[in-house]
Amino acid sequence: MELNQVRYFLTLCRELNFTKAATACGVSQPALTKAIKNLEDELGGELFRRERGNTHLTDLGRIIKPHLEQVFTSTAAAQEEAVSFKSATRVELMLGVMCTISPSVMVGFLRAIRERLPAIDLTITELPGPVLMETMMKGACDVALIGMPKLPERLDPIPLYTERYGVAFAKGHRFERMNAVPFRELTGEAYVERTLCEFDDHWTAMAMGWDAEVDVKFRSEREDWVQAMLAAGVGCSVMPEFLPRMPGVVLRLIVEPEVSRTVSLVTVAGRRFTPAAKAVVQLAKGYRWEL
Repeated sequence: MELNQVRYFLTLCRELNFTKAATACGVSQPALTKAIKNLEDELGGELFRRERGNTHLTDLGRIIKPHLEQVFTSTAAAQEEAVSFKSATRVELMLGVMCTISPSVMVGFLRAIRERLPAIDLTITELPGPVLMETMMKGACDVALIGMPKLPERLDPIPLYTERYGVAFAKGHRFERMNAVPFRELTGEAYVERTLCEFDDHWTAMAMGWDAEVDVKFRSEREDWVQAMLAAGVGCSVMPEFLPRMPGVVLRLIVEPEVSRTVSLVTVAGRRFTPAAKAVVQLAKGYRWEL
C-alpha cells in the first residue's frame, strides 16, 4: 500500500466523484482510477461503487476508511516533524543519565549523535536512578539512560546493553588471588559504600533470601572519593564492571550468584517525542554497543 493510494482514497471519499477527486489530487482520472483499483485488489474487495453517476462507499470502504485516515494522519505528522528537524538550525535535547553509568561506554554513542545528528545540542543531566525516573515522569527530561531492576509502568525501556557487578579493592587484597569472588566472601569485609549505587535494588529483586554483612568503614556519593579510599586500602566496594577505575584499584566479578544490570534507553509511555528525541531513540535502537 502506497501513501498516494491512501491520499487518493480519502480524497475520493470526500468528493465522491472520480473526476473531481483526480483534479484535487493533481493527477489524471485514469491514474486515480488505476490506483484505487490496485488498492481494492490489495484489500480484497470493492471500496467504491458507481451507480449511474452516483459514487458511494461500499461496506468494506466504510470499514477501511478510519484506518486509512489514521495511517495518513500519522504519516503526515511524521513527515512534518522530519522536515522541521532537518530545517532547524539547532535542536536542544535533555538526556538524563543515571550517575553510576560509565561515561566510557557512552563515548561511542555520543560521538554517533554528534556525527549523524549534528543539529542536536545535547545536555546531559546525571542523577541517581530513582530521582531520574521521577524527573522523567515530571517532563523535565526527554530521554534517559537507566539501569534499575524495575521501572514504573509509565516508563518504556529499550534495552541497550548488560553489565555485571564486581567487587573493587586495592592491589594486594586477598580477592586479587581469585578469578571471581563468591558473594558470600564479602561477609565481614571492610567496606567502602557507594551511597548512590543501585546494587541493593538488583540484589533485592533477585530475592535470594540472604545477604552478606559487611563492615562499612566509609560512605560517599562521589565515585572519586570512594575509589581514593579503595586505593588507600580502606576496604572493598561493589560496582558495575565498566565503571572506570583509578590506578591501583582492581576488580573481580561477583559470582554465586552473578549479579548484573541492563542499561536501557527510557522514554515516557504515551508522551509524544520531540523530533530530536525521536531521532536519538532510533539511533540507539540500531547502535552497536561495543563493551
